[in-house]
Amino acid sequence: MMNIGEAARRSGVSAKMVRHYESLGLLPKVGRSDSGYRQYSDAEVHTLRFIKRSRELGFSMDEIAELVGLWQNRRRASAHVRKIAQKHAQDLAQRIEQMQAMQRTLQHLIHCCHGDGRPECPILDDLAGERLSLRA
Repeated sequence: MMNIGEAARRSGVSAKMVRHYESLGLLPKVGRSDSGYRQYSDAEVHTLRFIKRSRELGFSMDEIAELVGLWQNRRRASAHVRKIAQKHAQDLAQRIEQMQAMQRTLQHLIHCCHGDGRPECPILDDLAGERLSLRA
């Protein structure tokens, strides 16, 4: 058994996040020492690493909760896990497309802005909702 600091160090997750994950139910309520300190086992550290890796891949907390449950259920169907991962990959692809569109728009606005001492600025005009006829 180890304290929260050691569990955090071994898992690569901050102690604050360990408490947060526990409050969300991603970790079971852990035992406490006679002096009231949380006590973690290797199993909880392994779960924390699982959560950390899931976060690195951008899964939401709800998705992570579902994945943790599936991971701990040895009778699960891998098809269910795959479905969650596929949906997440599709969501990421959509977000990437949206971000690329934002980048193209910003690059265009930057190109249209003279960037000199004049007060006219197509970037600010666009942000203010004042669509200008784009002057090249």
